Amino acid sequence: MSYEDDKSWRFSTRAIHVGQEPDPVTGATVPPIHPTSTYTQTSPGKHKGYEYSRSSNPTRVNLERALASLEGGARCACFASGSAATAVIFATLSPGDKVLAYGDVYGGTFRLLKRVFEGFGVVPVFTEDPSVDGFAKLIDDKTKLVWIESPTNPLLRCLDMAALAKLAHQHGARLAVDNTFATPALQLPIEFGADYVVHSTTKYIGGHSDVIGGAIVVKDAAAMERIAFLQNAMGGVPGPWDCYLQQRGLKTLAIRMERHCANALAIAKHLQGNAKLSKVIYPFLEDHPDFALAKKQMCGGGGIVTIVFKGNADSSRAAAIRFCENVKVFSLAESLGGVESLCNHPAIMTHASIPREIREARGVTDGLLRLSVGIEDIEDLIADVDQALARA
Repeated sequence: MSYEDDKSWRFSTRAIHVGQEPDPVTGATVPPIHPTSTYTQTSPGKHKGYEYSRSSNPTRVNLERALASLEGGARCACFASGSAATAVIFATLSPGDKVLAYGDVYGGTFRLLKRVFEGFGVVPVFTEDPSVDGFAKLIDDKTKLVWIESPTNPLLRCLDMAALAKLAHQHGARLAVDNTFATPALQLPIEFGADYVVHSTTKYIGGHSDVIGGAIVVKDAAAMERIAFLQNAMGGVPGPWDCYLQQRGLKTLAIRMERHCANALAIAKHLQGNAKLSKVIYPFLEDHPDFALAKKQMCGGGGIVTIVFKGNADSSRAAAIRFCENVKVFSLAESLGGVESLCNHPAIMTHASIPREIREARGVTDGLLRLSVGIEDIEDLIADVDQALARA
């Protein structure tokens, strides 16, 4: 039975079965990987739906079907990385079109907007106010795209997707939501009105730090026409093995996210009040500025905890670096969302492409660390952060 035969299936059932029908030739429960670049035709232009793997590949189609189903979208296009997916969204715009985004974004997204697409005539506009009013003050009829993350990277602000979708649509713009941190296991932006959902599938979707990928899910099938054209024309597609690994990751996404959320909340609560920290940021802590909104939009707080060390610029930086150098269970590494816990220094690592004065004004200081809390035993994770803090 395929998902199209039973739309009543719930999340985990769809994550395991959509795009994973048994192979009709052999009966293999797991569909074969198709590592082919081209497809034999019976006559010029007569084929079985596939011509060339940049344009389409059965393994990629399976993953795209699954992601579209889980996000509640009409269709999905997969890419070689999250940045490639993001670039294709921006490539749908024309010179003079504005992109309105909240300032706290992944450094790679900022880099694409400011150092690539601004040179092509796209106009990036950033609000430092995450409220709907903050966006409303800057949106105009030249705004064609509102771009948000929720939760944001790395300050974990949650933005009101329903209200921002309404605002965008009133001005003839589309809303794109980077759902990488939450995943469809925790929130569904399309249900709140988003037109595009973007993922770095490298993170929680793949879930094992062994694959790079990206995806765009669209609310309406018509929106996929341009996306699919650019996917093929620009060629930033994933290989079949990468697609297989991502689909295998999807099968355990729901249960992994439960553990990520439980461990992250436990770490956040444990660190609250620590004498060496000025802030512990986690969406499901009651002192988070967006706690009520996070509870409304998400069914779990996610696997990321952000901490900020006390002290002046020099002392907080030194403490953060000592912490990074002394973790043992956590690995000091870029990325996030894998089963193993990672520690990241955004100002030096993932957000270094954002100019220092802009980055620090937004709160991404040298004393800030982003913890991607994995699914190890929580006692070991707490012991690790405690011993690293003692050395900080």
